[in-house]
Amino acid sequence: MGNYSNALPSLEKSLAIRQETLPPNHPDLAQSYNNIGSLYDNMGDYSNALSSLETALKIHEQTLPSNYPSLAISYNNIGLVYDNIGDYANALSYLQKALDIHKRKIFSSNHSDLAITYNNIGLVYENMGEYLNALSCHQKALETKQKTLPSNHPSVAQSNNSIGSVYVKMGDYPKALSYYQRAVEVRQKALPENHPDLAQSYNNIGLVHSKMGDYSNALSSLQQGLEIHEKTLPSNHPSLATSYNNIGSVYDNTGDYSNALLFYQKALEFYQ
Repeated sequence: MGNYSNALPSLEKSLAIRQETLPPNHPDLAQSYNNIGSLYDNMGDYSNALSSLETALKIHEQTLPSNYPSLAISYNNIGLVYDNIGDYANALSYLQKALDIHKRKIFSSNHSDLAITYNNIGLVYENMGEYLNALSCHQKALETKQKTLPSNHPSVAQSNNSIGSVYVKMGDYPKALSYYQRAVEVRQKALPENHPDLAQSYNNIGLVHSKMGDYSNALSSLQQGLEIHEKTLPSNHPSLATSYNNIGSVYDNTGDYSNALLFYQKALEFYQ
């Protein structure tokens, strides 16, 4: 929060200079409003985020062709803020406008922005509990990436991971595991061995194994995730507490209460 707060005055100063020197609908003004809106979004100040982003959108709508990429960016940014505040109807409305622009023939149907927008819409449907729609969007994002990116690109892993997460919420653990394993295979090839995305993959796989009652593989994967966290994160990072708690839960389920207690206590230390 501190870094965001420190950045705000300089962005506001830049906006003030542009307001004094540029016409009211100049694209640089829209850029300033977008930057400020995105910063407010990161700060969790969604009311001010929407106000700034909507001001940027008005400038774009008044000055740009209806299929211009900057309009799609504005629609996307506003949609994400609405998603953050739980207004999923408006989130979908704005993200769909962004998607419509990306799908028009003037742009490549395989453009990376198209995949990103499908992914964002999928996340909104996921938050709404509409898992079949979420799967459809994440699959379209994956298909778009597979047409344009190398097979071992981290973004391909991200889409596989997103699909796996939806299957977890649907209770289809074998399919979730399949997609999580595809994600980790890509990440093992594409990323440094201690990359946080690898830790995420190992944790995801471990949790699915645990839900399936395969506690041996669950522990193995969760321990791999923990090792990365212990090497790369500050000793007070909350992700460490989550890892300790997850491993403790597996030991608890296997009846190994001494190890369960040991890891639960490590997790508890973070909250005292």
